[in-house]
Amino acid sequence: MISPSNPATSSSSSEMREPEPLQQIERTRVLYRNRKLSYFAGCDYFRLSSHPKVMRAVATGLKKYGLNVAASRLTTGNHVLYAKLEAALSRFFGAPAALLIGNGYATNCVVAQALRDDFTHVVIDAKAHPSLRDASRFFNAPVLEFQHRDAQDLARVLAGAGRHVKPILLTDGVSTLGELAPLAEYLKILGPSGFILVDDAHGAGVLGKTGRGTPEAAGVSRQRIIQTTTLSKAFGVYGGVILSARSLREKMVAGSSVLAGSTPLPLPLANAALQAVRILKQDPALRRRLQRNVEYVKNTLRAAGFPIPMTGAAVIAINPASPNQAKAMRKRLLAHGVFPSLIRYPGGPPQGYFRFAISSEHSRQQLDDLLLGITSA
Repeated sequence: MISPSNPATSSSSSEMREPEPLQQIERTRVLYRNRKLSYFAGCDYFRLSSHPKVMRAVATGLKKYGLNVAASRLTTGNHVLYAKLEAALSRFFGAPAALLIGNGYATNCVVAQALRDDFTHVVIDAKAHPSLRDASRFFNAPVLEFQHRDAQDLARVLAGAGRHVKPILLTDGVSTLGELAPLAEYLKILGPSGFILVDDAHGAGVLGKTGRGTPEAAGVSRQRIIQTTTLSKAFGVYGGVILSARSLREKMVAGSSVLAGSTPLPLPLANAALQAVRILKQDPALRRRLQRNVEYVKNTLRAAGFPIPMTGAAVIAINPASPNQAKAMRKRLLAHGVFPSLIRYPGGPPQGYFRFAISSEHSRQQLDDLLLGITSA
């Protein structure tokens, strides 16, 4: 959530508050207090939400299919368009099966409900996304926490769980700081019976040679990985998807009350998501352009002394050391025509932190303005 309030006068509480409304314009800009500013706050990494073909697909879908099926997919609300989108997502990610969910947050809960009795222990990254925290409560197993991205601590935690452990590990693919989960190390420690549920909201469509996300970037097989993601970031639309084995898809359909009791994605958005998948599949230049922008910003920040992880993740976090530093950075960003995206989020620093999402569509001038706003004093 974007909080444009002045960090110097904001409460130190980590409570979420409703921010001022923003109007996004011209794909990479926003209107804020009557000013047109470069916008790095949204995670629409390829700006597909405003791509002409995607927008036309919304209009076409509305005219052809109507707005809503008004019922659960497991009662009378299934539609051929959902199957088409799942097939396209399965091909894009190279996964045996895909299951479309109404929103990205709910995907992890659907997985957990279906697998509630399949594991002896749940191990979760200490800084896991709230959706993974909520999902962990559905398992009929003790939940153990390990230090953030720390494979050695994971091994210690599992060693203390006793013999004959069958664990499932819950982690984000990309952390709030843009770090990647060490999936290959985790799989070795978990052993042949262990699985990973990876929430890949910021990796899917962005990372890996073909955009298949954190598992592809880590060079690991999908055999013991369940990948969830949202269609609202790299794909610029809305909805969630679970990528898994066919047998798990069948189990989720049979065993998730979240899936059974919810209305699926509105049909115009499903049609738009189908178009977005096609665009990202057919135009690899989008990913190349995004990676050039990411590398340019990260290399410049690292040269200036900022501890930025050199990964392909397109999100960059800057954590001010004090409210005064936050206030000064906010002022500099505004002076250079950049929206000051100070956010407060569950599990993050109580005073908030600046998070910037680089897109393939930001110009070099916009990137330079962002860099000046961060680094100039």
